This record gives sequence, structure tokens and C-alpha cells, in this order.
Amino acid sequence: MLFKPGGVLDPAKYYIIMPDNIGHGKSSKPSDGLKAKFPHYDYDDMVAAQHQLLTKGLGVDRLRLLFGTSMGCMHGFVWAETHPTFAQAMMPMACLPTEIAGRNRLWRKMVVDGIKSDPAWQGGDYTAQPQQGVRIAANFLILAGSSTIPMQKALPTRAAVDTFVEADVARRMAGIDANDFLYQVESSRNYNPWPKLETIKVPMTWINSADDFINPPELGLDVEAAKRLPTAKYILLPADGTTKGHGTHTWAALWEGEMKALLERTEK
Repeated sequence: MLFKPGGVLDPAKYYIIMPDNIGHGKSSKPSDGLKAKFPHYDYDDMVAAQHQLLTKGLGVDRLRLLFGTSMGCMHGFVWAETHPTFAQAMMPMACLPTEIAGRNRLWRKMVVDGIKSDPAWQGGDYTAQPQQGVRIAANFLILAGSSTIPMQKALPTRAAVDTFVEADVARRMAGIDANDFLYQVESSRNYNPWPKLETIKVPMTWINSADDFINPPELGLDVEAAKRLPTAKYILLPADGTTKGHGTHTWAALWEGEMKALLERTEK
């Protein structure tokens, strides 16, 4: 565990801030009442709100570490270009600093179109969740977060897969609001730190995993980006059965040593 006495992010040593972003968690979102009339936010809006929370809300003008995973990883690259000296160190995990394109854009568009094409969505003005659209979202979430080796081990038979799908789809559907999810997926529509990567000067350790469906290393974009980030240490965790696909970022045992080393080398 990171957040424990003596851990890498010991709460007794660090003031830890974990915000719910716009459209997520307990922050303002379409399902609060505005539905499809809710403003169509993007990552720049979310980072601007985070910055305002820190500076104007909490009186924080400097971060010891900016740590983000998945969407938070992408936010990290936006932070590094928008507020280049705000963080003393940065650790982004499970993302690429590139425009959302290729298969990554494909599955996102398919989810959005799946929700919007459900007649029960009613242009976002539904009173009951559009089940067809929500089911499509749940199905893609399972695939996008999967890893082939652990999944093959966990589901070695057809019966095991069928039982898993039935239970996991139902579990995920119960937690999805169609408008909230649609907005969350669409918020990455104009994300693209790629043109300004050389302006990023914050020391960072950037970690991806080789079995990440969303950020596949075979594209070579990670290696190309790392060459343009002079202050970054890039690590690609091998797909050896210990990683968990896109969700590897939640398994601190696989990378907490790198976080400790980053904090040590950026100590002032």
C-alpha cells in the first residue's frame, strides 16, 4: 500500500490531495440534474478546475508530486505543458501523450455511438437508463481493461467465461449513468500534448504496461515520445502475467519502488 505509515506516500509525511474531476465521483456531472444540458467539458477544463482548487481553494502553489493514472496520466501531461513549474516531480501511468486516434478512438466512438443510438437515450433526456447503450459501455469497459494472460488463467473454459460475463456486465451496468459515461469518454476529444512535448521540463517517471489494450506499445508512440522528454524516465512493464492490462496502475507492488526512487532523486 502506498498510503500507510512508512509507505511511499505516508500521510504523516505528505499532504495528499485526491480530487474527483468534473463529471466524475461526487463532482458536478450530468446526472445531477442537467442531463445533456450539462456543459461539454474537456481535459483542459478539468485541469483548470484542479489548478483553481489547489491555488484558490486550498492555497497550494507547489506540488511535491503530481501522480495520475489513465485519465489522470493524460491530465499530468496537460498539467506539465500548462503549468510547467507547478510540480516538483511527476509520475504519469497508463497513457500516451498523443491524440486519441486509432483503436483507442475507435472503441470510444463505438461506445458513444452505442449510447446515442439507443432509442431509450432520448437525446439524453431519459428517465430510466438506456439499457442497450449502457450494456455496450459495460462490454467495452471489460475488453479495454483486460489483459490476455491473467484473463486466460482466470477464465480457462467457456463456462467460466460465460459465468464471468453475465455477472460482471450486470455489476458494471448497475454503476453506469449513460450521460455521465458519454461525457467522460467524450472529454478526451481534443487531448493532444504531442506537439509541445519538448516544453515539458518537470522530472518524471512515466510507466506503461506492455499488455495495455488502450495504450499498446507496438505502436512505438511511447518510445518516440520518451525521446522528446529529456527529463523523463520511461518504463514499460513486460506482460509476464503479473501485470493487469490497463489496470496495472492500481497494483502498487509492481511500481512503488520507482515512485520511491523518483521522490529520492527529486528531493531538494
